[in-house]
Amino acid sequence: MNADLLRIGDVAERAGVSVDTVRYYERKGLLRDVFRVGGQRRFSEDVVQQIHVIRCAAAIGFTLDELARIFARRASGQAPCGHVLQLAKAKLSELDERITELHALRARLARVIESWEEKYQRTPSGTLAHLLESLIGKENPS
Repeated sequence: MNADLLRIGDVAERAGVSVDTVRYYERKGLLRDVFRVGGQRRFSEDVVQQIHVIRCAAAIGFTLDELARIFARRASGQAPCGHVLQLAKAKLSELDERITELHALRARLARVIESWEEKYQRTPSGTLAHLLESLIGKENPS
């Protein structure tokens, strides 16, 4: 079995991450098939795929702590699929809220820029237009 185990550098290279990332994932409890051989970490080949899963899940919004809990459930024999689906739905809802907030922020910024353009054009060359200060004044176009 030892011949089939990978060294940490091999895992990192195959997974396209740094050795530090592999160590970090191990510390966070994300990697299960870690063995000690002669005082050195050795990993099953499945760890490479696990790292790919972690990276893909993180890319769509799952946190490493959430993934660690999911993997712990799986390791204890529980099927976490329903929980994963509910988490994903909650993330989508949060993302929709954030998009709405960003649209509102964009509209506000556009109004501020329009106001600043006018103020800047009215300001004599070489003098301060006090654009930032106008954010707190009555000229605030929010």
